[in-house]
Amino acid sequence: MAKMNKKWVALCSTAIGAMYAAGYFATETQATIQQPQPRQQLQAQVTQAKSGQTNRMYKEGTYTGTGSNRRGSIEATVTIKNDRITDVEISHFAMHYTIDDVEGLPQEVVQKQSAQVQNVSGATYSTQAFKDAIQDALSQARNA
Repeated sequence: MAKMNKKWVALCSTAIGAMYAAGYFATETQATIQQPQPRQQLQAQVTQAKSGQTNRMYKEGTYTGTGSNRRGSIEATVTIKNDRITDVEISHFAMHYTIDDVEGLPQEVVQKQSAQVQNVSGATYSTQAFKDAIQDALSQARNA
């Protein structure tokens, strides 16, 4: 019986090794194959490069986002120009606490160019709602 178990272990081990090797080689082969880009797409990239245009992360304009939680809601307006956040305003504040706690956050967004602002001690819910509002506005502005 012990001899039979050793054969099964050897057989199973060999099968697993063969399957692993086949998967590895298939993955490596797929990774090295590069799909050619359509001619039109290449021409558009060359034209764009010659004209000095670059792909932008955001569309220009003013976008309004909303963030809310169990303590209330915040609406923020974000202005985008030349792929940069140029202005942020809290356009509506309906939180349990006062707006004074988070009034510096719009400037922090402009400085960091991100919704990832520092958490305000004592205003955790307001800070999170503000971050969510900024992220909502940036999601609307994002180029597809």
